[in-house]
Amino acid sequence: MIVAESKLFEEINKLVKGYSKVSVIGCGDCVTVCHSGGQKQVEELALKLRIAAKREGRKLEVKEDTVLRQCEQEYVEPVGDYIKDCDAVISIACGIGVQTLVEKFPPARVIPGLNTTFMGAPVQPGLFLERCAGCGECVLDETGGFCPVSRCSKSLLNGPCGGSMGGKCEVAQDIPCVWHQIYDQLDKQGRLDCMDEIKPPKRWSVSTGSAPRKLEIKHLQGG
Repeated sequence: MIVAESKLFEEINKLVKGYSKVSVIGCGDCVTVCHSGGQKQVEELALKLRIAAKREGRKLEVKEDTVLRQCEQEYVEPVGDYIKDCDAVISIACGIGVQTLVEKFPPARVIPGLNTTFMGAPVQPGLFLERCAGCGECVLDETGGFCPVSRCSKSLLNGPCGGSMGGKCEVAQDIPCVWHQIYDQLDKQGRLDCMDEIKPPKRWSVSTGSAPRKLEIKHLQGG
């Protein structure tokens, strides 16, 4: 899932000054799970904006709504009237949701209310850890299902660095050395020979180091 965190309220409030009517649009998917952009957060942000405007002597009308998935244009259609009727929109979805609103409802002013951080997993209530870097060249089968790109502080592909000790990363003691985890997993699977193969440098051309990536599913396009 995509993990995001709220921007400072002061930053958001500064961006809406000068507007008299804004809408706060949340997303019912990933950011709801990580408690940063669901309906509850929409209501909280809208209330804060109203209180701040009143204290500052500004007139501000705030509309609020949440869509199931803000990253898909068909799901944001129901909030079109809100957006067209407002001076600005605060999207508390990931960066994809912000851009979906911009593309669906030009020339709306869409303000991001969140900082999109990483693709991760909830490992316990309120704790999300990065698990995938979207590198475009998955090596999880060769590494026992543990991602060295996102879970190694140095994104090493051929074993641990010299700073790893006792199964911990040298960056911080609360970070497991993923190569220690990879070794243990491959050992359990009887596949330690996977570590004998020297992996070449990653092809960053299939990641964010090249043009924006796309995926075409032919049978869905009638091709």
